[in-house]
Amino acid sequence: MVEHSEPAPPAGRRGLALRRRDLAVLVVLLVVLGVLLYLLIRPASVTGVNGSAVSSSTEFAGIAEQKPQPAPPLRLENYLGTPFNLADYRGKAVFVTFLYTHCPDVCPLIASHLHTALTQMPASVRRKVAVVAVSVDPRGDTPKTVAQFLRTHEMTGRMQYLIGAAGALRTVWEHWGIAAGPQTNNPEEVAHSALIYGITARGKVTVIYPSNFSPGEIVHDAPLLARS
Repeated sequence: MVEHSEPAPPAGRRGLALRRRDLAVLVVLLVVLGVLLYLLIRPASVTGVNGSAVSSSTEFAGIAEQKPQPAPPLRLENYLGTPFNLADYRGKAVFVTFLYTHCPDVCPLIASHLHTALTQMPASVRRKVAVVAVSVDPRGDTPKTVAQFLRTHEMTGRMQYLIGAAGALRTVWEHWGIAAGPQTNNPEEVAHSALIYGITARGKVTVIYPSNFSPGEIVHDAPLLARS
């Protein structure tokens, strides 16, 4: 008995089938990549001070407060023991964020991007800019650990890093609407709000930046805030 096998499809048809399959795979990969990029760059859950409304802006690169409001009070000491009062910085653009020194991921990224932004600004703009970090870890942020953190990220003399007792810091967090506390799965690390607040020379919180901001956004907005 003779068995008859199916004739193989022509080479051209086989190539077409492979190209269609490759194209389908490519489309799926592009869709997945698009979703991942969106999740990485979207300003998720960004709100203004104490939950105020924000929106995209045609003027600022950051996310604008719909109704800019006076910056909450901020009076502490920096890691050198020098008193700091945000009200004394009228006339400058001020960028305020909340960090802790042994943070494994977001805080070093914020410090690094702020350093890059400062180095990219013209000196004439940089003189009108102040960068302030407020501790979210009263136990772990000591003068020694803060000094090391600033050296590591080349921010010594460029960032006012404010520390204090738990009660004093907690008061500031409440004024600014900052959530901070031990992570449930790792109490040695701190879960906290990780935004950057752009404040005008007149002392109003006007722009918000998520933790994955780009240095170019700060460079663009700094002179606008300094003259607002």
